[in-house]
Amino acid sequence: VFGACHDAGANTCIALRQPLCAPAAAPGHAQFPQLQPVCKAAYHNDRAPAAGSARRRLVCSAVEAERDVLQAPPPEALYESEQGAGISITTSSSSSETADAASEAPWVQPNPELIERLRGQLILGPLTKFGNLPFRRLAVSLGAEVTMGEMMFSKTLVKGRDRIEQARLRQAPNETCFGAQMATKTIAEGIASAKVAADAGATWIDLNCGCPIYEATRRGLGARLLEKPAKLHRLVEGIAAGSPIPLTVKIRIGPKDVNVDKVVPGLQCAGATAVSIHGRTQQQRYTKAADWDCISSIASAHKVPIIGNGDVLAFFEAKQRMLENGCLAVMAARGALIKPWLFHEWKEQQEWMPTAQERVSIYRQLVSYQKDHFGDDDMGRKKAFAFLPGHLHWFARYRPHPEALFAAASAQQPLLTTRQGVVDEVRGEDLDSIGMLERLLRCTADEAHQHMAALLWDSTSDTEAAEQLTRLAESEVIRWEEELASADSRDSRDSRDADVQG
Repeated sequence: VFGACHDAGANTCIALRQPLCAPAAAPGHAQFPQLQPVCKAAYHNDRAPAAGSARRRLVCSAVEAERDVLQAPPPEALYESEQGAGISITTSSSSSETADAASEAPWVQPNPELIERLRGQLILGPLTKFGNLPFRRLAVSLGAEVTMGEMMFSKTLVKGRDRIEQARLRQAPNETCFGAQMATKTIAEGIASAKVAADAGATWIDLNCGCPIYEATRRGLGARLLEKPAKLHRLVEGIAAGSPIPLTVKIRIGPKDVNVDKVVPGLQCAGATAVSIHGRTQQQRYTKAADWDCISSIASAHKVPIIGNGDVLAFFEAKQRMLENGCLAVMAARGALIKPWLFHEWKEQQEWMPTAQERVSIYRQLVSYQKDHFGDDDMGRKKAFAFLPGHLHWFARYRPHPEALFAAASAQQPLLTTRQGVVDEVRGEDLDSIGMLERLLRCTADEAHQHMAALLWDSTSDTEAAEQLTRLAESEVIRWEEELASADSRDSRDSRDADVQG
């Protein structure tokens, strides 16, 4: 049956024109065709599918077929169970010799060209809602060289009718190394998503296995995939075999308990080009400091390149994580939302603490990119304002953190998890010394952000914007500060943290 849909000599699936699992890389797959998911997906298609409806039929027919693949035991376990049951297995060569050769074969880095592009980079990680094209364009203009898009739900993407999911693949004109991120639990959807991403110009595609938000986990996606490492490994192996672009995987250190030591070895064998590790479990969400010791131990124990992620805010923190943890690269997500000029610091390899006026200029640059993307009319304004006040909320959490004053404190608790007031006593600040404009930029009141967004949108120059914001601060900021002081805003801040990163 399966022999009818692939060219045994070329070891290639005729219908999908993709290589099957190499016996040397995946012992047992040559002996058990039911573990060749790409081939099985093409069972009813012994000719290359046409574009459009035929391709969609191929994806649909593959979903049901691959359930058996994902629920099947690993190749080695299947081999051992059949031998134990007294079943004679006849192959063209000894199964045990093939398995032994594969286990002793040196590991070969998949897609080394991508690895060299990622090496030593501070990567803008995927961000739910706020990692859209205008913000990524701002990050690149400030120095980011590698960016990732918002998480896409593959099931919706491959249907081809959801403009929101398709928009997440659109890249800014200055993005040159872009990773698309997908959420899926099936091989067919993963391969189809990778092809759509490749057609859209993505450099690589990432499988999200770290998102803790309910919208993903209720579907068995995101961090839920970490609960069954063997099943995840087969999923990654199948997608990697059929993807036209490199596949990376983003994980947390575990679902409830830490199991990253069981997950990463299988991802390495399954063909993942690199693995990004967020140093928290799914259950921890963002309530604990990221465990960089765990990330470091995994990076040193395995050959697959590791990208470290979690609690990177200050330049000196990013530099320390890169130098001390053996990572290929470091990823910033929430920290980049607070200070997108972190990428400027990384590029220049020195601290930069922009003044209030300089930050107003940066915020207006973001507004300019939003106008380019959404439109400079009433409809464009409405679309942009779904994001702009939220960006101002994140920007309001910025405080200057010179290494000389904050390195010791950061070693005890990451700066990103440290709650700060309007003024920074460590730097000797008080309300009078920082000025009214600075107080407004640090204000976390939602009403303030709505007014600020309107002024930034309507202003015609940086100078005009700074002047209007200063007048707003002089008339309203004291009232907003008093209202905030009388209410406990920790819950609202933590809820935004919990839902922002993919």
